Order: sequence, then C-alpha cells, then structure tokens
Amino acid sequence: MILSLNERPQEAVAVIDASGTVLKYGELLAFSEKIGALLPQRSLLFLLTENNVGGIAWSIGSINSGNVPLILNAHIEEGLFHNLFEIYRPPYVCVPSSMADTLQYESVYEYYGYTLLCTGMEPCRVHDDLSHLLPTSGSTGSPKLVRHKYENIEAAALNISTFFGLTSSDRPLLVLPLYYTMGLSVVFSHLYVGATILITHQSMTDKAFWSFMKEQRATSFTGVPYSFEILNLMRFFRMDLPDLTLLTQGGGKMPRQLNLKFAEYCRDTGKRWIATYGQSEGTARMAYLPAEYAISKCGSIGRAVPNAELSLIDSDGNVIEGSHTEGEMCYRGKNVTMGYARSREDLLLGDERNGFMRTGDLAYRDEDGCYYIVGRMGRFLKLFGMRIGLDECEQIIKGKYPIECACVGTDDKMTVYLTDEKYAVAVKEVLVEKTKLVASAFEVKVIADIPKNEAGKILYSNCLLYTSPSPRDA
Repeated sequence: MILSLNERPQEAVAVIDASGTVLKYGELLAFSEKIGALLPQRSLLFLLTENNVGGIAWSIGSINSGNVPLILNAHIEEGLFHNLFEIYRPPYVCVPSSMADTLQYESVYEYYGYTLLCTGMEPCRVHDDLSHLLPTSGSTGSPKLVRHKYENIEAAALNISTFFGLTSSDRPLLVLPLYYTMGLSVVFSHLYVGATILITHQSMTDKAFWSFMKEQRATSFTGVPYSFEILNLMRFFRMDLPDLTLLTQGGGKMPRQLNLKFAEYCRDTGKRWIATYGQSEGTARMAYLPAEYAISKCGSIGRAVPNAELSLIDSDGNVIEGSHTEGEMCYRGKNVTMGYARSREDLLLGDERNGFMRTGDLAYRDEDGCYYIVGRMGRFLKLFGMRIGLDECEQIIKGKYPIECACVGTDDKMTVYLTDEKYAVAVKEVLVEKTKLVASAFEVKVIADIPKNEAGKILYSNCLLYTSPSPRDA
C-alpha cells in the first residue's frame, strides 16, 4: 500500500478538480482495488492524463494496485505516442473517454472520465520493484524513460513533506502536469500527509483559475520559472490571497531579479518562498533553500533534502571538501530512481544506481554549506582557447536586457538566439565586453520564440532547427 492510503481518514477529501469533482481517500483506495481486479498483476499501462480527478485516480490507483503505468500527456504529439507504443507495446492503454474512439482497441472499463482499453499486445515482464515510468524531461521523441520504484515514492513523499512541513490541513494548488515529475511529487507528498489536492487544467491567465484558487482556499502554489513569469505579468503582488502561505519553485534556474522579487513579497506578506532543485532521476526534489535564506542567498539551491546528501567531485572523481571550489554535484538518497529504459526489455532491469547519481550539474558550495549551480557539465565552449559557460552567458544577457535568449554553439562559434531584434547588436557587444573575445566569436539570431518544454526548460536542440530566412542574423 503506497503512501499508507489505508491509514488516512476514509471520508477525508483527497482531490478536488476545477470541474468540482471530489475524490475521497476511501474512494481512491476502493478504486485501487477495482483496478487490481481488472488488470492482471504487474501489467504495463500507457496512461494518458489530464489535470483532473481522473488523472490522479488512475495514476495512484494503477501504482497502488501493483501495475506499472507510463504516465503521459493526454495531448502528446501523435508521432511520439506511436513511437513509444511500437517500442514498449503496452497490453493496456487508458485515455480520457473523449479520446477513446480515436483508438481502435477493446474497451474494458470506464470511470472518472477515463476509459481503459485492451490493445491485445502480449503481457510485458517488469521488475518487481518498478512502480511507474515517466518520460525524461524535455524529450520530444526519445524512447528513454525514467524507471521509478516504490521506495522512491515513499522516500520522496517523506522528504518533501518534512522540509515543507506539510499537514493534513494543506490545500496545494496543482497546475503542473501529472506526467511531469515535480507535478507528480506534489501529489505523492500531499497524499502522504492526508491533505486535499486542488488540481486544475485552467490557464493562469483565465479568471476561472483565480476563482477556483480563491473559492477552494489554496494554501500553496508550486511552479516552474515560467509560472512565476506569468504571475509577475498578472500583477500577482497586488492580489489579496490570505489563505496562500507557501510559494515554491523548481524546474530550473529562475532569473535572479524575479526570484528576489517573490522572496521579498513573501517576506513582506508573511508567506514562505522556498526554491527547490531536482531532476526526474531524483524523483523531483533533491535540494531546497530554507525560507530564511530566500533573500540573503538568493540564487542558491540550498542544501540536500532531509535523509539525503549532496557532494562535489572534481574531474578525477575525487571528493571536493572545501568551499567555493567548482565540481560536479552528486546526490545520494532513497529517492534516486533505478535508471533508464530505452526498450521493452529494459523494464526487467533492476536498480542500476543504488541510491547515488552524478547530476551533470557544475556547482560550488559556500562556507555555510549552501550549493550554487554554475551550469551543466556539457554547457561549456572553448572559444579561442577560453572556457566559456553558455548558462553564464544567458544570465549575463537576461540580467542586462528584458529578453528571452538561448546560447548554443561549438568551440568555433557561439550562437545566441534572441526574441527581440532591437537587442541583437547590444547583446553581441556585451558578450564581447564580458568575455574579452572578438566579435566574430559570436553570432546572434532572432526568432519568434525560444522553444521550451511544458516545464519551461529551453529545448536547445530545437533552436538549431531555426535557419534563415525566418531568423534574422546579426
């Protein structure tokens, strides 16, 4: 029984969605048993979710019944879905009922607005510890999946509920999708303490979103950097939200000035602002910056979550003991996932990480033990013999001008993608000034939008798809 759901008050409300549908803890438990009776034990299931009660009921119910769902976006690009389907050949698919007729499979069961379909594929053998699968963040066509185990769910729920201080009285507003590891972590951690999750598919620019938030008295909001950029544009700081006591951010590095703006707002209004760090491979949350450091250490990812540890290693794999020395950040904890799957046969693999992972992030820690991400290990160029950080260049540009940008390139040239042509010349000039390199080391291209995934992370490989005449070159 995951998350000790059988120990929660069965009449307590587990989930409310924007349509007003209510799911109680007892109903969620009974539904898990129903799925267990419908499906052969340990069946692989493609679960296409939306942000509603049904999405949570089928996600939690499938895992809790001993089956293994691959949790996907209900509106996944058709080519990606078929690619995944051909590789993994799931015996069952579950989709929103409005989509069921588009798939020519036998209907088995319909409940909570979703329809379970039998594909006729042969049963799939999976490892005993495998609980669920998630697509890798930012994947647009890769069959690579993250393999989670039951221990990851419990460990992550315990860690997150501990450092946030969650209780059964909490009412988190969930806008992040269920197929995104941070969105799912909100579900796990709050069900773990018997809280009531408020889930919505509504746009943050929609009046109905704010009505739902206020009427349901949401106590917390979790977002990625892009979420808070929208809130900033929505004049969030003028809103009267007395029930909202916690704002938490993850999913990538937030521009410093925006980070500081929310931290100061929370300080002035008696709320908590907690920035977090994590990866899909670490079941979402791996570090957090305590609210008391939100301003003084703005930009830091803080310290490891409870029951885990962070460390740094140099290029030779030696542990870095001192402060202010850059190295690859490593993580150890029970929330570290089993590894990846790239084929159906990989679902039988055991735990390949054993609770330890190299994050691929370059970082340092200060004298207080708080960590700062410098960039990705591979996000560096050697232009004219000088080591240049692509992430650092992006921060320089964003700190100087109010524009979106993405830096890519080779050791011959850096290409900077911008969304506003009027800054093209100035951006090249500021990079020349900061790096002391010649102007020919940089190329600026202007495009309509910086390509991002649903979590707001830049899809750098997609930038390379933009070529003249659409972009303007500088």
